[in-house]
Amino acid sequence: MALKTTRWDSARHLATEEDRAAYLDACMEEAGGDAGFIAHALGVVARSRSMSQLARDTGLTREGLYKALSEDGNPSFSTVLKVVDALGYRFSLVREPRASYKATETRAARKRR
Repeated sequence: MALKTTRWDSARHLATEEDRAAYLDACMEEAGGDAGFIAHALGVVARSRSMSQLARDTGLTREGLYKALSEDGNPSFSTVLKVVDALGYRFSLVREPRASYKATETRAARKRR
């Protein structure tokens, strides 16, 4: 007898806003520089709520949102910002010290002397 499986859908397991926030936090940590991964994560959260309501809140079409926030989607930054805002989130930038940044700061300090 063959084993029957079903496709995993994270959206079905994001029942609360806390679940959704934790999911997005984890995806941001894991994504590295993969913008498509982040867009897909936003799509998962959107599907866990209501894509129709998100379409109304963003002024974008439901079909356009499904396409942009799919695994193969490539949304504009403007679309990402609209989705993030409509979902009730915001981006926050945190500066991470890196060796290349420190070298640039050291050169800039020497020039000022």
